[in-house]
Amino acid sequence: MDFRLPESARAVRDGIGEICSHYDMSYWERCEAEKRWPEEVWAELAKGGWLGLAVPEEFGGGGQGLLELTVATETLSASGSAGGSAFTYVLTPGFGAMTIARHGSPEQRADLLPRLAAGEIETCFALTEPDAGSNSLAITTSARLDGSEFVVNGQKIWITGVQRATWMLLVTRTVPAAEARPRTNGLTVLLVNVPEAVAAGTLSYRPIPKMGANTTPSNMVFFDDLRVPARNVVGEVHGGAVVLWDILNPERILLGASALGGAEVALRVGVEYARQREVFGRPIGANQGIAFPLAAVKAKIELARLMLYKAAWLFDRGEPCGTEANIAKLTASQAFWEAADAAFQTHGGMAYSLEYPVARLLADARIGLVAPVTEQLLLNYLATQVLGLPRSF
Repeated sequence: MDFRLPESARAVRDGIGEICSHYDMSYWERCEAEKRWPEEVWAELAKGGWLGLAVPEEFGGGGQGLLELTVATETLSASGSAGGSAFTYVLTPGFGAMTIARHGSPEQRADLLPRLAAGEIETCFALTEPDAGSNSLAITTSARLDGSEFVVNGQKIWITGVQRATWMLLVTRTVPAAEARPRTNGLTVLLVNVPEAVAAGTLSYRPIPKMGANTTPSNMVFFDDLRVPARNVVGEVHGGAVVLWDILNPERILLGASALGGAEVALRVGVEYARQREVFGRPIGANQGIAFPLAAVKAKIELARLMLYKAAWLFDRGEPCGTEANIAKLTASQAFWEAADAAFQTHGGMAYSLEYPVARLLADARIGLVAPVTEQLLLNYLATQVLGLPRSF
């Protein structure tokens, strides 16, 4: 067993680290406060070719895999962005480039991958619905074939990045859930041209006010007789579950990487304050009540990193990685929350002051325990699918 990162991943870490060194914590604080996308960082990532890591070389990309994307996401997050970077590598390199590279038709690959690699177009992913929640197989957004087009009706919720996206990967039901046998049958993934649909009035969206991660808006999205050419199916009609698993596992891993980087930020903030703040004539970090929670967070960060890298490594080799992806997401999110909580406690009353980044980190850390899948459902998966305990539903 070799636990050293491959040269490709180390190059990603160093290259993105160099870009991030030009943007301090105050930059990310401004992006969050102004609710704006980190345009400057995005432009530098695109210019350096770092957005096309997972695009095959024949289409102008780096020909790398999920491990490199994981390292990229972690590095960006650990630079100070924390939750602000969560979707930088999820929305387009993850949802878009990796999915099209694996499941797109030859025409979709030739058309979209070069532009995705160059950062010229962006993507978003639409799965969650108000009434289905975490029960993805119960979605009701329908796609009915009408000649050479699908007609889509329904709605989605918590869809991030619609405002910037050229293309949306939309998960629909072409067989109602009640009729599908097995339940995973009848899902179809469609590529939707967002600007065209908005102009036609068949796709609309409404931003959802959020307590954190405001560098990227999340939205309610509505489809009213949206027409999508049948050639825009990703994968096979009714066979979208295969595509979906190859979206959800990387999503868990990449969001876990963002949480891991956020945990590093929160730990760094807590440790620096514990070193500098003096009470009763000595730094507060000399007190075990302060030092031990920070030390425990460090241990959990390192453990979560091992599982994240293992999950990404398995995915890149085409091996089953669902269990590892779920454990990685669970442990990284818990590490972020515990790191933010420890930083908060270390700062004491000053944590309430927006002069410090603790409030932002706490809000961002809390997201990971409920999205894109709750901590309880991850534990339920491990209980039933790994340990073989009886299902509760």
